[in-house]
Amino acid sequence: MALEDAKNAVDEAFTVPELKGLAFENTFGGAVSFLRRLYTKNLQGVDVAVTGVPFDQAVTNRTGTRMGPRAIREASTLQSMDEPYGWPFAALSDLAIVDYGDLAFDYADVAAFPDRLTDHIRTILAADVPTVALGGDHYISFPILKAYAEKYGPMSLVHFDAHSDTWADDNMERIDHGTMFYKAVKLGLVDPARSVQIGIRTTNPDTMGFNIIDARAVEERGPAAVARQVREIVGDHPVYLTFDIDALDPAYAPGTGTPVWGGLSSRQAAIMLRDLGGINIKGGDVVEVSPPYDTTGATAIAGAHVATQLICLLGWNKLV
Repeated sequence: MALEDAKNAVDEAFTVPELKGLAFENTFGGAVSFLRRLYTKNLQGVDVAVTGVPFDQAVTNRTGTRMGPRAIREASTLQSMDEPYGWPFAALSDLAIVDYGDLAFDYADVAAFPDRLTDHIRTILAADVPTVALGGDHYISFPILKAYAEKYGPMSLVHFDAHSDTWADDNMERIDHGTMFYKAVKLGLVDPARSVQIGIRTTNPDTMGFNIIDARAVEERGPAAVARQVREIVGDHPVYLTFDIDALDPAYAPGTGTPVWGGLSSRQAAIMLRDLGGINIKGGDVVEVSPPYDTTGATAIAGAHVATQLICLLGWNKLV
């Protein structure tokens, strides 16, 4: 298939005959799935399932992250015609990737949402298929981690963010995107000694034992050195990687609910994600893309690239 085939290819989210391969379709037309992958609930023979979680009840400031999955999918159409750059394999051609669609939930029954999401992820993991979740506010990581910890035990959390999200909150039923990793430690879902938070640049009195590499440390040490440090911290322990888009400086990702200056550049993030190849990653998410606050689409583009890098990280141990 080549670029000239775009004149005949359309709606490959439904019509593509194979789960592997590049997708050539006019970026401005057709049914939109992540990377033009097939929309399906059939997980037989699947290597990675991408799923959307359009939830934004708990944002600190600017709502709109419920539109994040849709915007990320649209931005990803720019990437479906080429293999991800800089990886020692052809991820789109060699991995069977599907778009599993969005989580269905009752927006008016917020209390029921966490268990609904855990069940959603649990169903995919039961088929031995890892997930890449498109958020949604950052709270979604907490119900997802419950499903992962059930399968793999306490996870190593690799967490890119401006905020540590470990503010104290012992009410486990309370839905808050700033306290969920405090709760994840308290419930034994993650092992903080084998976990690391990268890009932090807001004050928190209790980091719950997480290893912290703040935004200044990334700048001073360099992203390649930071990636090596992360690899040493997590070792071969099962990893869940979560990327809050506000880890990036607002100059690179203005469309988020909680922008904080002095953040990572997209270059730094790309280098670190690529250099984490080989970690024992089991799943991941990219969260807090809020498209109403970025008319350029740059934030969604960043989110789509992060999600693609997560797919590559998941494919590393299978293909290298």
